[in-house]
Amino acid sequence: MLSAWLGILLCTSVFNVMAATMERPDDTLRQILIEAINSSDSFSDRFEAEVWLTDMSSRLQKRIDNPKERLKILRTVHYEARRAALEPELILALIEVESNYDRFAISSAGAQGLMQIMPFWLDEIGHPQDNLFHIGTNIRLGCTILSYYLKREKGNLFKALARYNGSVGKSWYPNRIYRALTKRWYKQ
Repeated sequence: MLSAWLGILLCTSVFNVMAATMERPDDTLRQILIEAINSSDSFSDRFEAEVWLTDMSSRLQKRIDNPKERLKILRTVHYEARRAALEPELILALIEVESNYDRFAISSAGAQGLMQIMPFWLDEIGHPQDNLFHIGTNIRLGCTILSYYLKREKGNLFKALARYNGSVGKSWYPNRIYRALTKRWYKQ
């Protein structure tokens, strides 16, 4: 899969980041998000967890000083990415591009948290009281949305990423994700 991402990777100098997930939900996505919020460890064994968490924690240390917060984000990313049939490293790259790991980030369009989720999603799924700055809520919704867009785009990750960001038909956003993925969040 990484070689496919490398093949798609194109250089671009566009840095105008739009808010992710601006597209209004359809009924199918609304239902998928409701199920994701209501569902209740993604590692196959303790050794796999230790290796992955140690490796990714060392890469993330420059962005998040607090080791407890760093591990909470990494465990949540791994769990939610696997639950949504996504690669955890892809989600780490997406978070880097969207918020640079600032869980309290707010975009100019109003998107919030690590994966820059638009607040209207909470109303759409009947959870207006939920907090998009909560690590678990934000990553669960972001992974679920990206997974849905990947299915909608028939497995085309490039198109799914553009849809996630609200830049359908443009390449700058998926290219930024691929750069982060190949530079920092690649699999060992």
